[in-house]
Amino acid sequence: MTSLAVPEHPWLLPGELVVPAERDRAHPRRTTRDWVVDSLAFLVSLFWVLFATADALSPDPAMAAPLPHDWMSGADALIGLVCCGLLWWRRRWPLGLVVATTPLTLFSLAAAVPLLIFYFTVVVHRRTAVAIAVTGAGLVTNLVFSWARPDPNWPYWATVSWGVVISFGVLAWGMFVRARRQLIVSLRERAERAEAEQQLRVTQARHLERTRIAREMHDVLAHRISLLSLHAGALEFRPDAPADEVARAAGVIRGSAHAALQDLREVIGVLRAEDDGAGDAPEPPQPTLGDLPALIAESRAAGVRVNVSDSVTDPGEVPAALGRAAYRIVQEGLTNARKHAAGAAVTVDVAGGPGAGLTVAIGNRWPVGAPAGDTLPGAGTGLVGISERVTLAGGRLAYGRDDSGDFRLAAWLPWPA
Repeated sequence: MTSLAVPEHPWLLPGELVVPAERDRAHPRRTTRDWVVDSLAFLVSLFWVLFATADALSPDPAMAAPLPHDWMSGADALIGLVCCGLLWWRRRWPLGLVVATTPLTLFSLAAAVPLLIFYFTVVVHRRTAVAIAVTGAGLVTNLVFSWARPDPNWPYWATVSWGVVISFGVLAWGMFVRARRQLIVSLRERAERAEAEQQLRVTQARHLERTRIAREMHDVLAHRISLLSLHAGALEFRPDAPADEVARAAGVIRGSAHAALQDLREVIGVLRAEDDGAGDAPEPPQPTLGDLPALIAESRAAGVRVNVSDSVTDPGEVPAALGRAAYRIVQEGLTNARKHAAGAAVTVDVAGGPGAGLTVAIGNRWPVGAPAGDTLPGAGTGLVGISERVTLAGGRLAYGRDDSGDFRLAAWLPWPA
């Protein structure tokens, strides 16, 4: 795909329209097109100097009254040649050249064409106010020139009128060129800004997706590792347990470790797919409200006493996003109970229906006298992630000790009718 910043054929454009780097330069480098235009302007001006000088030295001049002395015609020709040479610097100092050469328009005929090109360059490259001021000065000198060197075939006011028509024609042409270039620059900047904003949106979307994946990884791995710690702690607490119990606990530990590794592998696979640009990689199935019994069974198998109250009026109609949020809330509540209140009974209440919303509450007794070393370390971001998830879903979240002193995590999620 062709970049917006570099055109396909830059040599066909003026230097200030090629690339942004050239537009930012005080004096953009000439392109092939600029060299061709400048060379053509120089040749046309040189031809005009020779033609005007030959006409002035002829016995019967056709364009303007002859000068009093022949050396004045030679001086006029020299002035025209100097102005032709100055054409190569008109892009660098257009206004300065016009100011310096405006007095020449009072009497010089040989320099008329290069001076007209200077004027056109000012109109194209400078503000409209400057162009109008230069035009006004040119109209004044046109009155003086038509009087000092009258045309032998035209009356004074006809000559003045032609000078006015030529001046306004060049002004209109130059303003049209300037407006067209400004439009091109504006459209290009708008396209570049749109492309940059699109890249920013892609980056933000990728960042949000990575944040979502990190939140899912925290919820899943915290749940798995807390189960591992619970079973390992049971083996440590009862080293003399029967062999079948030890084998069963070891099997649960192995299964939980395998599941944790599998979840971690899937998350890393998604992250690598994003880095490789393969954004269409399939994601694993996300949990829903129907997966809550399996989650409760895992905790009960680890020895946690869980009491469940499920009074959802229409479980089969729970939206997928709503069910996933409820699942993660219960998962985080059970994980926190295993981390900070080992051995305490946990109650899980799920209720609600379409229109009334879905209420999820997890509670457990506040631990008393438990040594600090018995609790699992945590990053403290689980509840923060749940709070963000509930807020994005448009719900409410509350957690902390209730009136009875127990810890309670409660959330309400909107369920459209």
